[in-house]
Amino acid sequence: MAVLLLGGCGEKPKYTDEQLATMPLAKRDGLPEASGGFALAVGGETVTVEDVIGPVFGRLAQVAQKTDFERFRQLAEPVIEQQLVSRISDALLYSKARKEAGEQIDDELDRAAAAEVRRFVMDFGGDYAKADEALKQMGMDWGKFEQYQKRRILSQSYIAQQMPKDEPVTYSEMQAAYNATKEQYYSTPGSLQFRLIDIEPEKLTNNDPNKSRVQQASELAEQLVKRINSGEDFERLAGEYSHGHRASAGGLWRKVAPESLAAPYDILAKRAQTMKTGEVTGPIEAEGHIFIMQLVEYQPKSVESFEKVQSQVKARITFERMRAAIDKLNAELVQQASAAEKARFVDFCVREIYRMANR
Repeated sequence: MAVLLLGGCGEKPKYTDEQLATMPLAKRDGLPEASGGFALAVGGETVTVEDVIGPVFGRLAQVAQKTDFERFRQLAEPVIEQQLVSRISDALLYSKARKEAGEQIDDELDRAAAAEVRRFVMDFGGDYAKADEALKQMGMDWGKFEQYQKRRILSQSYIAQQMPKDEPVTYSEMQAAYNATKEQYYSTPGSLQFRLIDIEPEKLTNNDPNKSRVQQASELAEQLVKRINSGEDFERLAGEYSHGHRASAGGLWRKVAPESLAAPYDILAKRAQTMKTGEVTGPIEAEGHIFIMQLVEYQPKSVESFEKVQSQVKARITFERMRAAIDKLNAELVQQASAAEKARFVDFCVREIYRMANR
C-alpha cells in the first residue's frame, strides 16, 4: 500500500528557490515543462524532478560525493526508479479517483481536509504556532498540507472501492491456509538447555597400557555418574573432567533449538524428550564422545491448534486478498506510463543529483 498511497510528507525536503533556478530545462520531446524544470506527464498529472529526487536527495548526494558517476549511476538508478514508480502510481491513482468522484466531491474533501488540519494542530497541544513551525520544517505551508490531505483521502477512498467484495472465507479455505502456513505463523520453536560432561577418549592420558583410551573413558564416565548420583556437584565435575568447549562454565550450554544440534550432539535432544528437569543421563557414547548430560530446561516445539487461531487465519486470508487487489491495481496504473519516458526521466534525475551534489 505504501507504493500506492501518497508518501509521508515528513520525509520530503524542500529545495530553495536558488536551487530550483539552477536546474536546467531538459530538451525532451513530448514532456511538459513544470515549475521545477523537467517533468513527466501521466494521466493528466505531472511528476516533477523535485517530486522524485526530493525524498532521496540527501542520502544519494552523500554517495555521489564519494564515487565516480558510473558507479553512482549503478547505485542510484534502482532507488530513483522505485521512487518514480511510486510517484507515477500516486499521480495516476489520484487522477482515476478524481475522475470517478466528480466535482461534487469538492465540498466533502474540503470538510475532511479541515478536520485533518484540526487534528494536526491538536497533535501539538492545540498550539497553532508549533504546528506551523513543524509544517515549515517539512517544506510545506497550510495550503499545501490541505491539498496533500485531500489527495490522500480521495486516493484511499478509491483504493477501498477497488478492494474485493466481502466474499465469505470458507472453512475449507481456512483449513488449507492453516496447513500451508502453520509452521511459519502459528508454531513456537522448542528450546533446550543442559549441562554436559563431554569426554573425548583421544584426549585422555593413557595411564593403563592394558586398556584402550575408549575403555578408560567409559570407566571414567561410569565413575562420574556414580559420583553425581551420590550427590557430588555436576558443575564442579564438568569443570574438572569435561573436554567440551563449555567446561569452564561448568558444562552449561546456552539455550538452543533442539533441531539445531548437529551430530554427535543431536542425540542429546532425543534424550531430553524423555527427561525431567534436573535429571542426569549417561554415559552416552556418540562418534568419539562419551556424554553425561544434566537437563536444565526443555520446551518442545509446539503448534497452535486450528481452532485456537481460526480467526487469525481468516484475517490473514482477507489481508492477502486485499494485497493482491492492490498489487493488481498498482500494476495496471504503472503500465499506463511509457517505459521509454520513465527510463529517460530516471537518467535525468540521476544526472541532476550527481551534478547538484558535486558542484
